[in-house]
Amino acid sequence: MAALKPAFIRHELQISLVRWRDAAARAHEFQAMLPLFTWDYFEGNDQPFFEQLERASARTRVLNDVDTIKWNSTKSYLSDLANRDLPVILTKTVDRVTEANVSAAFAELSAETLVIKPQIGGGAWRQVLLHRNDEFPRTEELPPAAALIQAYLPSICSEGEYSLIMIDGEYSHALIKRPKSGDYRIQSIYGGTEETYHPLEAEIQTAKRVVAALEVLPLYARVDLLRGNDGELKLIELELIEPCLYLSHAAGADHENAGAEKLAVALSNRLRS
Repeated sequence: MAALKPAFIRHELQISLVRWRDAAARAHEFQAMLPLFTWDYFEGNDQPFFEQLERASARTRVLNDVDTIKWNSTKSYLSDLANRDLPVILTKTVDRVTEANVSAAFAELSAETLVIKPQIGGGAWRQVLLHRNDEFPRTEELPPAAALIQAYLPSICSEGEYSLIMIDGEYSHALIKRPKSGDYRIQSIYGGTEETYHPLEAEIQTAKRVVAALEVLPLYARVDLLRGNDGELKLIELELIEPCLYLSHAAGADHENAGAEKLAVALSNRLRS
């Protein structure tokens, strides 16, 4: 917010924080609502969250739009993107994790190690790393409902995960996230670190392809890429709900942040259209 406010003011816009549970009641106060900081929309909150956004969208513009947010909230969207000829990490989707479908996933994905994660979730919540000969995890450790099963890619530790922030389909800034030694989770709550990254043009074009493949161009997006065992970058996540924006990795200090400026310009243009 410290970076966003000055940029928005320069474009004659004001930005305020609103609890998402109050979105519908307060929607009439704003020209638009951006669910950028809704980091608790999962863990059983997804339906109330969607209901708030649907009611808010009847009174103002919600960006990204509600249909896009609903689609993006369930990580099975990766299958949709794979079907659009995008370089998506190989993923098996299951309604519930069982010993049988995990055993099948080891064979289908030709993997010795799997990552099991909820279809609706974030921050590595109820996520499990499982080696072929490990004891099967306890129920309370596993995703509580539908899940994704993916082959573990060693590049997460040796190289890191690239995150490219896109504004209105154009590249803004990027970072690389790495786990602490002995872990595979890149989130800061597990000791992960972040570093500003300047991507190659080919990497930017990959991110552009991902965003351009969507039915509706998002105002903002984070494209997460991880090196596959074939040496090519794979899409591991496309965040269209609460991508954090990582403005500290854009050029400029808070009062003249380039990423915030790009968002303010894009939003201003949309509000005028």
